[in-house]
Amino acid sequence: MKKVISVLAGLISGSLVMMLVQMLGHTLYPQPATMDPNDMGQLAQYVKTAPFMALFFIIISYAVAAVFSGFISTLIANDSRRLYALICGGVFLIQSLFMMASLPTPIWFWVLGIAVWGLVELGYRLAPLVIRPSTKNLK
Repeated sequence: MKKVISVLAGLISGSLVMMLVQMLGHTLYPQPATMDPNDMGQLAQYVKTAPFMALFFIIISYAVAAVFSGFISTLIANDSRRLYALICGGVFLIQSLFMMASLPTPIWFWVLGIAVWGLVELGYRLAPLVIRPSTKNLK
């Protein structure tokens, strides 16, 4: 049960971190006031003309979420398997692919939007740094 909780915690914490970083991006690079962010047609039109950094903040949010979810899932699972971090990365990757396919995102966004989920490995590798030495069994 602890292993399932570790994945759920990684997904939830990663989602929250992603949302916070995207909120920061929307504050720095606001969408047009008349745009409804729930309207996929309007969102698609915005993506075509959005400033580079407005889109890049999405990639940044993916990167931070990847590291965070890999870290939290590994920390809670407290064993040497990277499986929990990889499951989190896989779920987020599928979600990202769906969003990229739904919107007219540029090729650089596709490349980074896929590659960045490999950063769950970094989260996995950082977790042993905070696990108490007596319980540390990560390689």
